[in-house]
Amino acid sequence: MNPARRATAAAATTVALATAGTLLTTVTPASAAVSCTSPVFKREFFANTTFSGTPKKTDCDSAIDQSWSGAPLSGLPKDNFGVRWSVTRDFGSGGPFTLTASALDGIRVRLDGTRKIDLWKNTSTTVSKTLNLTIPSGKHTLRVDYVNWTGSAKVKFTYTPRTTTVDTTKPLAPTGARATYDTTTGKAGLTWTPNKEMDLAGYRVYRRLKGASFGTTPLATTTSTSYTDTTLPKTGATYYYEIRAKDKAGNVGTGTTDQPVTTVDRTAPAAPTELTTASEEKGLRVGWKAAAEATSYRVYRSASADGTYTRVGTTTQVSYLDTTAVEGTTYHYRVTSLDAAGNESARSSSISGRRRDETPPSLVTGVTVTPTAYGFEVHWDANPTPDLRSYVVRRGELWGDEEEKVCSLYPGYYVSADTTSYAYTTLPDGEESCFIVDAVDDAGNSAFQWTGDAQIVVATELDTTPSVETPEGSPLTLEAAGAEGDEGNRLSWHGLGEDAPEQAAGYRIYRWNPGTSAYERIDDAAPGATEYFDTGAARGTTSYYWVTAVAADGTESLPTGDYAITAPAQ
Repeated sequence: MNPARRATAAAATTVALATAGTLLTTVTPASAAVSCTSPVFKREFFANTTFSGTPKKTDCDSAIDQSWSGAPLSGLPKDNFGVRWSVTRDFGSGGPFTLTASALDGIRVRLDGTRKIDLWKNTSTTVSKTLNLTIPSGKHTLRVDYVNWTGSAKVKFTYTPRTTTVDTTKPLAPTGARATYDTTTGKAGLTWTPNKEMDLAGYRVYRRLKGASFGTTPLATTTSTSYTDTTLPKTGATYYYEIRAKDKAGNVGTGTTDQPVTTVDRTAPAAPTELTTASEEKGLRVGWKAAAEATSYRVYRSASADGTYTRVGTTTQVSYLDTTAVEGTTYHYRVTSLDAAGNESARSSSISGRRRDETPPSLVTGVTVTPTAYGFEVHWDANPTPDLRSYVVRRGELWGDEEEKVCSLYPGYYVSADTTSYAYTTLPDGEESCFIVDAVDDAGNSAFQWTGDAQIVVATELDTTPSVETPEGSPLTLEAAGAEGDEGNRLSWHGLGEDAPEQAAGYRIYRWNPGTSAYERIDDAAPGATEYFDTGAARGTTSYYWVTAVAADGTESLPTGDYAITAPAQ
């Protein structure tokens, strides 16, 4: 509130002295020239109650809360005078407001020219009124007219936003948002224009990574119009900021336009993992699993795991061929990742590798294949390769017609380098098979895989299939396995429980006798039994079996059958 003061002649005029022989005239500023910065009121004093004519004085008043016992200023009567206050201001998003007016004598309040409060009468007591109303967003003009007809003069007026739950109007988004980034410190600076809300409680600052959404929890809250973010990761990523205003009723407005910053990348990528080495024809290849954010890799080599590592190459791939590696020498490698900004990771764990010789063993010769009662007996000449590690015996099927046949090989069986024979077990049922014997050295070089050549031997199996077929319909299922030691061939069966009447008298075991061309009973098993070991079966042959269940009256079930192959005893 700026109380009115009696104007003096010295205060009302400004006198300029003569300068350089010229007399400057006095200047009296017009009351209309007074302007007051919103939200300060412009106040005008009138020597009448109709607010007519030129105001006696115009000044600025920060609040309407005054009383006079006589004339408010020189030139005004103590009765029948008027005072007018007016202000045009930005109400932001608007919302519910409370207007409170009291006067002795009359007071009128207008919003944008529309009368909202009218207490216009000569009274001997103070009159007052409180009005709740909603003011739209944007700029509006308030005007308060007060008159004193007689006696003491009092006037008071306030307008305040309602900050209870009745206020559901969200504040407007702040304007003038701007984000800057300091590449030296890695900090982002945010500034924005103060919000026009009269019930502003503060601001919320949000941050998101490019491609993501803003979370529900703000990065920071502040009552200032600036914020410095010191928590940005230095990864070269782009982040976006927005600022939202919050009022005293708890309403949060929409955000400003997203303000981007791109951080400086000072974060090194992860080191490569899962290193491997492999000897190739032209060098030793080092491989690894790709590291996130890596655009290239550096390969370091040392003569020992804890020695000094020297860079031997750079690549954008996930492997590197070290062509300078000497055959037969063991090396140790570590690899680092580099990102687009040139940040280099820590070195990976060490891995060793040795460039092997690339000369395969000579071909295996002297291969012979003899059909047997257990499959085939395979023999070959000793291979002269100095670093021979093993032989691989492989069997296959012959495909094609009589004029051109191809041996399609199965996976093989590894045999130590100090032997030249192998008992190949397979069911002797008269099929034609083909064989090769491959040689592999200490470096894993295979004669057959390198050259594609091998001595192929074709042989036809013996046919030991029983002439009596096993009938179908047995309640049992039999599984036979060849002996691995002195325990004999193991027979196991299932299909009947211990209480089943069909096996009340036990089980009978039969073995095929090729001499008599019949399945001959070799033993009995007790009721409830599920296995039997045939120690009487010969080694190096194929044994065919039947098992039947025996009921209490001696009736046998239909047999179930299977076979077991045993290699010759070593």
